[in-house]
Amino acid sequence: MEIVKVNSSKINQVDFDKLPFGSIFTDHMLVCDYKDGAWQQPIIKPYEPFMIDPSAKVFHYGQAIFEGMKAYKDEQDDVWLFRPKQNFERFNKSADRLAMPQISEDIFVDGLTTLIDLERNWVKKGVGNSLYIRPFMIATGSGVMAQPSSEYRFMIILSPAQSYYSGDVKVLVAEHFSRAANGGIGAAKAAGNYSGQFYPQQLAQQQGFQQIIWTDDTTHTQLEEAGTMNVFFKINDTLLTAPTSERILDGITRKSLIELAKSEGINVEVRPVLIDELVAAAKDGSLREIFGAGTAAVVSPIVGFQYKEHYYELPKTSHSTALELKEKLHHIQHNMVEDKFGWTTKV
Repeated sequence: MEIVKVNSSKINQVDFDKLPFGSIFTDHMLVCDYKDGAWQQPIIKPYEPFMIDPSAKVFHYGQAIFEGMKAYKDEQDDVWLFRPKQNFERFNKSADRLAMPQISEDIFVDGLTTLIDLERNWVKKGVGNSLYIRPFMIATGSGVMAQPSSEYRFMIILSPAQSYYSGDVKVLVAEHFSRAANGGIGAAKAAGNYSGQFYPQQLAQQQGFQQIIWTDDTTHTQLEEAGTMNVFFKINDTLLTAPTSERILDGITRKSLIELAKSEGINVEVRPVLIDELVAAAKDGSLREIFGAGTAAVVSPIVGFQYKEHYYELPKTSHSTALELKEKLHHIQHNMVEDKFGWTTKV
């Protein structure tokens, strides 16, 4: 792998106490192009803009996929990745669904670890601090004929991140808009899935809600995801979450929380969750918690939800399953406790 280093790092210009999420990037990036039916030699080079043809198919037909990952530094200054092969495998599933070429493990995983090793000074110690990792692929082939591209670009960029605080999160349960449909691309981490969420989320924010809980596209009775995250519901002492499907992303944080909760003796049910069930639990007091789960925030507690113009406030709790699971996951990610699951990989 070719490596071209910057002449001087910009790290000393960064205020690591004030990091807007996903807005500041490290010195280097990984770039690898696909053409003539094969991936070319990857290169790690200085982070910079690049030229692209206006007719590139990513602009016209939306062939674009990505992943979200993080690296962590422990108190011994060792850097750790969290379940990177899960992201690698999901990335290729997304590539298949959008008729894009699969990336090799050598380029994705080995390239990623080489890049992070080069940028390890950008990973700061302390629970909540991390280096956000964004691998992505776009169609770079030119021409506006409606067919898959013949050329692609795979890249990895890195962004230092702090603890993700979003304040109280109130959600609106979707009654009309859907995140994804059966037979669609909801299970792929495709760029278009996210752009389609922006408008209904804007409408929800105008009503005073921070996020939307999406429902199924056919009946709008099954609860599926919360904003850009998987979602969990605690009713009595049972943790509920919807099964993955063609509409629901197979979240790495989601599956980790399921395994972690089960190891802690928490009863977990992976099954369809109905909005009527949630409303009934809110009314009879058995609904204890709702929280989103994803890479950026890890766990995001939800304080209340609205459905059919009625708002349901969740009870205050001194024993939050969401925050306990978040803390335990953070401790594993930062190498503060033994990783009994084999999730972490040292860089």
